[in-house]
This record gives sequence, C-alpha cells and structure tokens, in this order.
Amino acid sequence: MTWTTQPRSKFGQLNAIVSGIGQQIVFIHGVGLRAEAWTEQITELSKFYKTIAIDIPGHGDCSIPTDNFDLKDYSGLISEAISSPSIIIGHSFGAMIALELAFRHPKKVKSVIALNAIFKRDEAAKKAVQYRFNTLSKQSNSDPSNTLNRWFSPDEKNARKVCKDWLNSTDPKGYYNAYKVFSNEDGPSENDLDKLHCPSLFITGSREPNSTPEMTKNMSKLTHTGKMEIFDNAAHMLPMTHAKHLNETLKKFTMDNA
Repeated sequence: MTWTTQPRSKFGQLNAIVSGIGQQIVFIHGVGLRAEAWTEQITELSKFYKTIAIDIPGHGDCSIPTDNFDLKDYSGLISEAISSPSIIIGHSFGAMIALELAFRHPKKVKSVIALNAIFKRDEAAKKAVQYRFNTLSKQSNSDPSNTLNRWFSPDEKNARKVCKDWLNSTDPKGYYNAYKVFSNEDGPSENDLDKLHCPSLFITGSREPNSTPEMTKNMSKLTHTGKMEIFDNAAHMLPMTHAKHLNETLKKFTMDNA
C-alpha cells in the first residue's frame, strides 16, 4: 500500500480529501499526521459514502494558526463545515475531537467512531505524556523514533516509513499546539459519555500501550448505545496497519446504523 499525497478540496475553512457521494463520513486524523492516513478507508468507503478526510488545523495543507487553541476550537471548525448530520470517525487525537463534536454539536453527528481514544490515564501515563510534551519545540520537529516504536511493530515497515516522513515534515508549531491539548486532556467525562445517545463504536488494539483496551471497554460501557472492538495483535495505527479489518468493521457499523 502507498499513501501518496492527494489533492484537496475546501471544507468550510479546512482542506480535505473528498471522494464519493451519499451519506457523509468525516475522518479526523491524529497529531502529526495528515488526511492521507485514511487512504485505505477513503478508497473502500467512498464506494458507498461521501468521504471527507480533513487536515486538522496546523497539519497537512491546513495552515490555520492554532496558538491558544483548545479542544473546542478544533471541533468547532469541523462543526462549522458540516451542513448535514454526518458519521464522524476519529483516530487518537482525532477521536478526542470526534467525541467532542458528538457531545457539543449533536445535531451535526449521526454516529461516532473513536479509534485509539484515551480515557482517564493512570498516573504513569499522565507523567509519560507530559514528559513527551515537555520535549517538544515550536521551532523544530523531534526525533520520531520513540513515537514510531509505540505505533508500529518491527514488521510494519512501509507504514512506519510513511509516518516517519509525515512526522518529520509536519509544521512543528501545529504539532506542538495539538499535542499540548492532547496531553492536557484526559478523554471524555463520564457525564458526557452518559449523555451520548447517537450510535457509537470504540476500537483499539490489544497491543496499544496508551489508548488501552481497558479504556475502550470502559468508554463503551458508560454510553447508552456504545459498542466496542479490540483488534488482536494491533497497536496504534489501525487505519494503516489493519485497514482490511477496520474497513469491514466500519462498513458493518455504519450500514447497521444507517
């Protein structure tokens, strides 16, 4: 699989890879990535839906300044661009944004799918993510090796190389600002999850050290309609490393909740 750069269309104030027709799906990537991370989902799901894979502010082709952004600013820009209830699919920080959209802008969200989302980090995880944030600079990108080691197994070389290129070339200020929000947030509140009434699906990998299977199970239990799935022998980058399994899971869930 190759993840080549694709042309963008305007989506509100944002830029996005847009493909297909029909019910709208909005894909939201994680920190340091770009819309192309969803390439395999775009290819498959655009056969059935209109897919919109955005670049979050400060990433990819989206140069919107993000100084002093908080979580509601990221979700608000996406909400402004959505004109009809949409299926929202987010990964990692994108899952955090997707859930915020569902909580704060429910009329814009038909259903929500959160991949590798965090929820109530333990003290060790809080210290680790704050340490990683404290090593960042707004002027230059850090060595991504440790990040890639958490995201990939040794045999996932192709996807690892692509993500390394993205992390090395991303705007350091955009990365810094997004990671600041990601590191300071602790996932959705129990109260918000209890109020979530749209269909929801929480997915992570069995080898995921940060967005753990336990977090995914707990979030799904706290919702009224939530389902969950743990991918065996998978870590953080499910859209790239486990695309076939993920695509089938997404198709089933979205068609079951059409």
